Amino acid sequence: MENRKLRVLVVDDEPNVSECIRLMLSIDGHDVIAVNSGRAALEQFSPAKFDLVCTDYSMPGMKGDQLAAAIKAIAPGQPVIMISGIASTMSAPAGVDFILGKPFLPRELRAAVTQATNTCEAAG
Repeated sequence: MENRKLRVLVVDDEPNVSECIRLMLSIDGHDVIAVNSGRAALEQFSPAKFDLVCTDYSMPGMKGDQLAAAIKAIAPGQPVIMISGIASTMSAPAGVDFILGKPFLPRELRAAVTQATNTCEAAG
């Protein structure tokens, strides 16, 4: 799985954060689209278009758990990673396959990507 090129949708209301995540994933060879809101993510999303969605939790307008639920309503098998500065205090909300705490190292992001995509493939 680690060598498979994925199409990833990254969602974070902080442009610098979404760009950093996009760069980390791109360095690993993935195709990444970064957007800055849940609404923009839903406009970009379609089940066949992305292998993975990485979303921030705390965003104005639509929080990451709301986005994850909306995505799972469209595509129940879609892997979703939630990234949050309060990850250590939360359990995975419905629709979230993996929670990654901020700040994180590139190897931790890689592990989250592998775990979330493998878990969803095994369930599907």
